[in-house]
Amino acid sequence: MSVDEGRMRWRREWERASAQNTFRVSRKWPLAGRLPWQRPGARLGGGKMAVTGWLESLRAAEKTALLQDGRRKVHYLFPDGKEMAEEYDEKTSELLVRKWRLKSALGALGQWQVEVGEPAPPGAGSLGPELIKESNANPIFMRKDTKMSFQWRIRNLPYPKDVYSVCVDQTERRIVVRTTNKKYYKKFSIPDLDRYQLPLDASLLSFAHANCTLIISYQKPKEVLLAESELQKELKNVKTAHSTDGDCKTQ
Repeated sequence: MSVDEGRMRWRREWERASAQNTFRVSRKWPLAGRLPWQRPGARLGGGKMAVTGWLESLRAAEKTALLQDGRRKVHYLFPDGKEMAEEYDEKTSELLVRKWRLKSALGALGQWQVEVGEPAPPGAGSLGPELIKESNANPIFMRKDTKMSFQWRIRNLPYPKDVYSVCVDQTERRIVVRTTNKKYYKKFSIPDLDRYQLPLDASLLSFAHANCTLIISYQKPKEVLLAESELQKELKNVKTAHSTDGDCKTQ
């Protein structure tokens, strides 16, 4: 069979299946139900369409804003019931806090999960024993972004810089941190890149070490910078309340 004949046969089979609506997902591929960027090893590049999709989700969410203590606090309520709360520096518009809250299957509100900012104290909001506290000597992981980079800080790591290895695991879409002395190991994702359907680029990753703190930076892709700029324009149109000594004024 020639190449042209093969193409014609493939096209006829495609048209027949389309007309009969006989497309099926193969049971041999257990990851078929996942979105493309969630599949291990998937090549991403949703680009502008993916960025626009997340921006539209933010625009469609119900938003309220409050200016308090030099911070612009924005609350998002999405159609599916998810909540997101963000805090920005009032002067620089730098993101300081982002956290999420989901509803349980029974509709009860869960606890806030911190994505950006200081992690919640262990046991906060729970009824567990108050005397059980995490040691101050344990490594503390947190995300603290800058205008141009996603950034993570891991405190209480006293080893010299040459002990650390920071790399990208493309299969799991994670950043991997390990030490040659096997004293520390951690994997974490960049949710922003998943939402924007952008690939992990090892060339954008760097790290430094100072004062017993490992600082990991990932330069924001231009698509993310553009989307963040568009979001700030959107937030300027959100009706904002001012809080001063307990009194709230709205502008």
